[in-house]
Amino acid sequence: RVSHALADGQLRVALDRTTERFTLKRVAGLASLPDADVVRDRARSIRLHTLSRLDEYLEQFEANVTSVGGQVHWASDAQEANEIVLDLARSRSVKRVVKSKSMVSEEIELNQALISGGLDVVESDLGEYIIQLAGETPSHIIAPAVHKTREQIGQLLADKLGVPMTDDPVEMTATARSALRDVFLQSEMGVSGVNFGVASTGSLAIVTNEGNASLTVTAPRIHVAMMGIERVVPTLDDLAVMLLVLARSATGQKLTVYTDLLTGPRRGDPDGPEELHVVLLDNGRSRLVGTEVGEVLACIRCGACLNACPVYQQIGGHAYGSVYSGPIGAVLTPSLDREGPWHVLPEASSLCGACREVCPVRIDIPRMLLALRAETVRSGKANQWVRIVFWLYRIAATKPRLFRCGVSVVRQLTRMFFVNGWLLRLPSPLPSWTQSREFPVIASRTFSEEMRDREEGSGDE
Repeated sequence: RVSHALADGQLRVALDRTTERFTLKRVAGLASLPDADVVRDRARSIRLHTLSRLDEYLEQFEANVTSVGGQVHWASDAQEANEIVLDLARSRSVKRVVKSKSMVSEEIELNQALISGGLDVVESDLGEYIIQLAGETPSHIIAPAVHKTREQIGQLLADKLGVPMTDDPVEMTATARSALRDVFLQSEMGVSGVNFGVASTGSLAIVTNEGNASLTVTAPRIHVAMMGIERVVPTLDDLAVMLLVLARSATGQKLTVYTDLLTGPRRGDPDGPEELHVVLLDNGRSRLVGTEVGEVLACIRCGACLNACPVYQQIGGHAYGSVYSGPIGAVLTPSLDREGPWHVLPEASSLCGACREVCPVRIDIPRMLLALRAETVRSGKANQWVRIVFWLYRIAATKPRLFRCGVSVVRQLTRMFFVNGWLLRLPSPLPSWTQSREFPVIASRTFSEEMRDREEGSGDE
């Protein structure tokens, strides 16, 4: 997947355009927030406090959702969550489901489950709609179709919808809007994600820039909200703090165009859903609370770490092979799914710390990546060559004379591969180090040797 991504020129163009734009907008957005660092510290405090008392706030949230006429369903894993939604649809004779953006639904593969159950499912978020037409999965937390250029999207719409080819964003948006308008009116069930659930009121906060979520949760007679158990906040005041940093970190906006705060189904009003169902998904989350990687649950899904990551900037989201990509995905995916083939994801990082710097709640992602790498070694899942190299290094590092001798031998051996002062290729098992870069000639003397000579020279004087 990585090799394919690196060889995809159009992907590189799309990633360069989007990550740079998001990064610049984030900087400008935070600059418009007085005492931005203080607000970020407050947001971090809220998230960590909530996680430390997660069971209490979830019980409060459930009680208040129920008190305003909603129903709460607890799902321990993906299969149970899918069965809950499918049972709700079948028992209410639902034929068509319209969805707004939800990473939780992607995590549990809800679309596939509903389609297999005979339902017609249509994504209403523009990016999600595009990748649904393409038969793909999201490649970014907030911009699902970031891996596609305007030209590719225009051709896709032309092929799938039978409209004239155009790469004009306004015309393409109008085409999608026209195709989706009747979907909202014809759907019996609307499925949405939840940015935050407010424990003190039982309210659901959903933010979008397209307004599709507003229609998804109000036009159909049944609203099903998919929410990870970690997305709860204690009060509306706490929600206000989170909203201050969410939009700025994601898109540079002070606030998203549409910020919906929903409290129960309609009660004597002509508008809104007749039923509200909140599906609270665990899927491994409760197991992480209080652990070495538990801080990952503080993530508010802004996507800032993806935009700042030099690895993501080169390969995009699909190369990770999981729903959650980028630095946060490299921690979250192997933590939630311990049995999956995800132990390699923490290696997809330079540990430069850019992700930690841009995170609105200051999650220490590099620390957790190192912890997961260590766990991979302890569990015996590490690559054989990695284990051998570190075993040899451990022996050499504890024996100074052996270490110095090894350095001298390596220096002499590598000179066999230098051409005009550059190391062009290395033999197996190290060819990847020189596959896309060249190294300058290794110094003839080490720093330690230079220092020893300096000290000896000073002593003579």
